[in-house]
Amino acid sequence: MNEKKVKETADRIKQNIETVIVGKSDIIDLLLTTILVGGHVLLEDVPGTGKTMLAKSLARSIHADFKRIQFTPDLLPSDITGLSFYNQKAGEFTFRSGPVFTNILLADEINRATPRTQSSLLECMEEKQITVDGETRPLHLPFFVIATQNPVETAGTYPLPEAQLDRFLMQVSMGYPSPLEEMQILNRFAAQNPYTQLQSVCSADELLSMQQYVSEVYVHSSVKEYLIAIVNQTRTSPDITLGISPRGSIAFLKAVQAYAAVCGEAYVTPDIVKKLAPFCLSHRIMLRSSYNKTASSREIIASILAQVPVPTEDWGARE
Repeated sequence: MNEKKVKETADRIKQNIETVIVGKSDIIDLLLTTILVGGHVLLEDVPGTGKTMLAKSLARSIHADFKRIQFTPDLLPSDITGLSFYNQKAGEFTFRSGPVFTNILLADEINRATPRTQSSLLECMEEKQITVDGETRPLHLPFFVIATQNPVETAGTYPLPEAQLDRFLMQVSMGYPSPLEEMQILNRFAAQNPYTQLQSVCSADELLSMQQYVSEVYVHSSVKEYLIAIVNQTRTSPDITLGISPRGSIAFLKAVQAYAAVCGEAYVTPDIVKKLAPFCLSHRIMLRSSYNKTASSREIIASILAQVPVPTEDWGARE
């Protein structure tokens, strides 16, 4: 698959989602970026802003297997991964796979599950495999987790630990629509839910081909140095106790490559690095003060971006 084909397919998926979702063009681009990397996304915002509908619309736009898990405090790890049970008819233990054996997994209200249950996702999100009863089973590819959480409720919720957050390529907030966008939403949903009419416009094989192309997007050494400088600042900032890990740096690099592909660019520019930094880095840092963590993290990343010099070379020129 080439640059033009990737752009055309990404636009087709985006336009399909926009028949349901109003005014979230940038958010859709970020979701497409995440899925092209083979990463995972955490959608965080107050109830009713369209997190679940966006996730379902993306899943329906791609002809792939889709499962949804409604996370609750009584959910067990085996409810996600599956378990082995004794089959009396066969006279042996049989493995019954859980909903994680799918292509696109919606983990709805993920912070309502206990830390023990949340940890059952760590292996599958990082290594695309599940180990149950000592046997490791590979997951179906492509594999993509869309998790949602409500940031304002605290009763009956469990904050995601740093190890879990680090598995997400991006953390994205939906935000409220503008008055004009809300009028479009009311008009669009007044007669019937457009989601029910949504059809897939991309196959799983096409998606895998797009993922393979992403690694070919050119990144000039000066842009890589710029990216590293931003990451290094998170490790030396007096406001941050835990900076970005090398895994975070790799994820950040892949994200800017994928975003360039979604935008139809053959190479990564510093502007793309600056645009994605808050989404890729904010949830990976640990602050000295935990008050209003999400907002403060974004502010600190913004201040770092203001401090780090932007390169001015010809980023598209091959070295």
